Amino acid sequence: MKRIALLLAIFCTLGTQSSFGATPPNVVVFISDDHSQLDSEAYGSTEVRTPNMARLAADGMKFTHAFVASPACGPSRTALLTGLWSARNGAEPNHKAKNANVASLPPALHALGYEVAAIGKVAHNTYAKDHGFDYVDGPNQGLSDTAAVAKFLAGRNAAKPLCLFVGTRHPHTPWSAERTYDPAAVKIPPTHVDTAVTREERASYLTDVTKSDTLLGEVRALVGQKIPGDTLFIYTADHGGAWPFGKWNLYDAGIRIPLIVAWPGRIKPGTSSDAMLCWPDLLPTLIELGGGKVPEGLDGKSFAGILRGTATAHRDRVYSTHSGDGDFNVYPIRSVRTRDWKYIRNLHPEFQHHTHISRSTGPSGLVYWKTWLAAAERDPAAAAIVKRYSERPAEELYDLTADPYELRNLASDPAHADRLAAMRADLSAWMEQQGDKQAVFGNPLLKGAPVTMITPGKKKTEK
Repeated sequence: MKRIALLLAIFCTLGTQSSFGATPPNVVVFISDDHSQLDSEAYGSTEVRTPNMARLAADGMKFTHAFVASPACGPSRTALLTGLWSARNGAEPNHKAKNANVASLPPALHALGYEVAAIGKVAHNTYAKDHGFDYVDGPNQGLSDTAAVAKFLAGRNAAKPLCLFVGTRHPHTPWSAERTYDPAAVKIPPTHVDTAVTREERASYLTDVTKSDTLLGEVRALVGQKIPGDTLFIYTADHGGAWPFGKWNLYDAGIRIPLIVAWPGRIKPGTSSDAMLCWPDLLPTLIELGGGKVPEGLDGKSFAGILRGTATAHRDRVYSTHSGDGDFNVYPIRSVRTRDWKYIRNLHPEFQHHTHISRSTGPSGLVYWKTWLAAAERDPAAAAIVKRYSERPAEELYDLTADPYELRNLASDPAHADRLAAMRADLSAWMEQQGDKQAVFGNPLLKGAPVTMITPGKKKTEK
């Protein structure tokens, strides 16, 4: 804790002199809520319409191996704003603020002369106030239009460089009832059960991905009109979509996210980078690009060199953690991912794995989950998917080159025993370095227990 307190002091005393002798760039970061990487034209999707993401990629650099620190809104966003993984910043379960003595990005940018603003869902809940933004405008659940962005940009004094975070609510649940995609034509991932209701909900999810893309285009147009000078524009998402094996999970569908950066005159248009990055890396990157010295002791590592074209590689592995989301999801998980392999440790395999999708009476997936349960009664393939969702082994190992959807667990395969042992030791050492107490947050369901439902806002479960 003393080390983190020291970081706070360093953040607040960073000099305002740019080490590159130039005016620091304006920065705009547009964040979607629950958007999986592959659900974008820029990343190869042929079914979803995201022309503004594709245009941004054509104007700048697309990162193909970008990951979040955690697949839940609160922990993910706190890791972005602190440069620390969850065990060190304090925001381990969803809906928990960072520890008060943990430093954030806005004070570091203030010391470099920036105005720092958050519009829409940037931090989680009401936690933007804890991070030190100069300007905060809700709604906290995220933007559905760009009126607040236009108002802010029209009224601000442009004398200072600006770092503006904009967060939309799309494609977070509840998804749109006005579908602009044909349910019969959508593609169902092999981890899902193909039912008529699944297709309808998939069409709704894609509709909201396109809504996010539309807002991205509107914000980018406003930035072009209202922010003069050198401007870096970033598009990203806090984690994958709220689907089984996506959000709340450490499979790639939950932790691999879009990250597209355009910087006219600095980044060559239409480029792609396969450098491995994680969300905590954004904080030191923005400090370095703003002309500051990156503090020691962060988990994040600046990738400014990649953006400037002086480097091509960054990390050789990324770590991710998930600790839970109320009683809906009490299932702590840790993972380490290299370019080609992933090791997952389920800390309590004696717990049932559930999420809002399968335990919430609210609009988070139960409508299609019920059809999966019905299909499982007559279809062995559907039954296997449902069982895999709720019952998991202590360890999982995946060859991501041969098995990108992480369908075949190789942890018990003797041919991979050495790799399993090495990745197990790697993750254990990292958890110890992080001071990970492996805490359980909430009341778990043990295997074999009846699945009770939870009404959002109520503490007690219902049969």
